[in-house]
Amino acid sequence: MTQKIPYWHVDAFAAKPFGGNQAAVMVLEEWLPDDVLVAIGGENLFAETAFVVRDATGEADWELRWCTPTFEIALCGHATLASGHVLLTRDAAGRALERVTFRTRKSGVLEVVRAGEGYELALPAIPATPDSRENQAEAIRLLGAAPLEVARSELGYNIYLFENEAAVRALAPDIRGLEKLGKDQFIVTAPGETTDIVSRVFVPGGGVDEDSVTGSAHAALTPYWAKRLERDSFTAHQASTRGGDLTLRLDGSRAWLGGPCVTVVEGVFTL
Repeated sequence: MTQKIPYWHVDAFAAKPFGGNQAAVMVLEEWLPDDVLVAIGGENLFAETAFVVRDATGEADWELRWCTPTFEIALCGHATLASGHVLLTRDAAGRALERVTFRTRKSGVLEVVRAGEGYELALPAIPATPDSRENQAEAIRLLGAAPLEVARSELGYNIYLFENEAAVRALAPDIRGLEKLGKDQFIVTAPGETTDIVSRVFVPGGGVDEDSVTGSAHAALTPYWAKRLERDSFTAHQASTRGGDLTLRLDGSRAWLGGPCVTVVEGVFTL
């Protein structure tokens, strides 16, 4: 039997098409089998496809899951922002909905709220602790340049601090080599030229050679840079080919990521 699923293609952390990070958002009546969700992610070929189902527990408005083209992941920021954009727009029905919550399987309850012309997304802040260059020797070799310092979270977020934005932009990592190190994120960062911080993010083991704008990476960069800058709010730019700008704010155990979204395609996925 043919099933038609509402589908949105959203550019997250972008005020107009062709910027930010692409995500597919799909609203389901009930959960499909896990292998079908992953297959849909592979068909869409975005870094992530977000799937939402109404939450029957009362804990949140919706359940939320994310799939890359090859597997389901535990946390995705930009596709959550995109989901909030879709649902706050779709469900408004003449009312000014300001907030939507999502129950996830491994990252707790997430929240998207309207903020000016865009949105803010609350993610769990991911603390990273100093790591040695010796422990990170192979990754540093594959990145192609030595950072000033390294930090790592046990959740698989590796942060490499460089002197300036030019050094971050000049990196040409051995992507296939990094792929062999597993599904970790390799996050390179520095003080920015026109924003407070700048970054690039490589996740080749997760099927994304270089990500466009990475929400989960900024959940790690927010507490990292809040400590270095000695303030809780600052601006960020992810220096990918598409590029994207964010506002970052540390609020206790939560990292708030802000930015606009734009719907590029709205249609139906036929299964």
